[in-house]
Amino acid sequence: MYGLRQTGRTIHLINLTTQRSLSFSCSLNKETFVRDKPHVNIGTVGHVDHGKTTLTAAITKAMAEAYPEINSFKDYKAIDNAPEEQKRGITINASHVEYSTLNRHYSHVDCPGHADYIKNMISGTSTMDGGILVISAADGVMPQTREHIVLAKQIGVKHLVVFINKCDTVDEEMIELVEMEIREELTACGFDGDNASVIPGSALCEIENKQPEIGREAILKLMEAVDSDIPVPERNLDEPLLMPIENLYKIPGRGTVITGNVERGVANKGDKVEILGYGKHFKGTINGMETYLKTLDRLEPGDNAGVLVKGVNREQLRRGMAIVSPGSVKPALKVEANIYILTDEEGGTGKPLKHMGQNMIFCRTFDCMAATIYKDEKDRILPGENGLMNFVFRVPMVIEEGDRFTVRAGKTTVGTGIVTKVYDELTEDQVAEWFDTKASLKKPL
Repeated sequence: MYGLRQTGRTIHLINLTTQRSLSFSCSLNKETFVRDKPHVNIGTVGHVDHGKTTLTAAITKAMAEAYPEINSFKDYKAIDNAPEEQKRGITINASHVEYSTLNRHYSHVDCPGHADYIKNMISGTSTMDGGILVISAADGVMPQTREHIVLAKQIGVKHLVVFINKCDTVDEEMIELVEMEIREELTACGFDGDNASVIPGSALCEIENKQPEIGREAILKLMEAVDSDIPVPERNLDEPLLMPIENLYKIPGRGTVITGNVERGVANKGDKVEILGYGKHFKGTINGMETYLKTLDRLEPGDNAGVLVKGVNREQLRRGMAIVSPGSVKPALKVEANIYILTDEEGGTGKPLKHMGQNMIFCRTFDCMAATIYKDEKDRILPGENGLMNFVFRVPMVIEEGDRFTVRAGKTTVGTGIVTKVYDELTEDQVAEWFDTKASLKKPL
């Protein structure tokens, strides 16, 4: 169920169950998004309560006051805007904001740190070109700090800048110890810990206009480091469109709005598209595109966009499906992957995946049950090791060679993988029959 609320020339479409909202402009003279700077997708990751959302708000405040003509402040409540998030004081869903430095335009995703919402962190991180690792000076490295670093590395985030937060609560010696600890942790997880930019400060001091040396000055120094340390990625404009679906909204009288991050390709108003995933296949037409209340002339890789699609109903679609160019993608049932099994220290189970077991696979924004099948039933990939194995999804999913994914069991991340081969040898009926067969009677697919 959805409701509408209007403030000025902006309409807010509100999900009456979660109270999360999508805003769009109804002005006849809607502002057009101008691509006058390189665009980069970044985000905040780290342990719960270390200040990721406060830092996100502090960055928008500092940018808005330093460069008011190109930025606006978004406070904490506007970022954690669902009642459950405000009630519990934690981020549950990944939330997006935009801001600009003098050199770049940023789309910033604030990822949840709580262990219960790691799957939302995975989908948020999958769109990032680089990240800001937030760590509390009072706590140091905590379990989700380590898990987020490991996941970011395995998902493909190559560049992290560190912000040591809450420096107003500890002395200089403690800050130095935390810096040493985080550099060691980054190095252990495959990043260049010795040369990583580590900025001490306090996001709350910026929000409350206190101690500018660890408030405003630290935030500006952080963004200078982000500008210099996180390179502008090469965007793939020539391949067919692929945009994983993050959220869906139904706007009365207009149609279905699909939000997500464009992974590759371009699209224009009027283009025909297909929407695939979870064994479904729908066709539609792009009827409009926006990013942060500004009209887009066309979709390009890296855009965090809302796309109005005609010809499909909100009820037919779900998060995790993908908008693609017609005929460009064939969803897969079975893939081969090089899988890495996490150790206990990395937040894993400390056990190998079972042969013909079943686990949840997270890739881009989708999560889907899949069977785990070794090449030889006697093989096992032990924690801390890599190896090849096959994964068979319950239904056809949009996953391709080279895609990275995460394997989870319950609330624990078991491993991460990269697809090395896509098979085209199974039918949906064969897979459905296999999943319905008793475990003792199953044979490898």
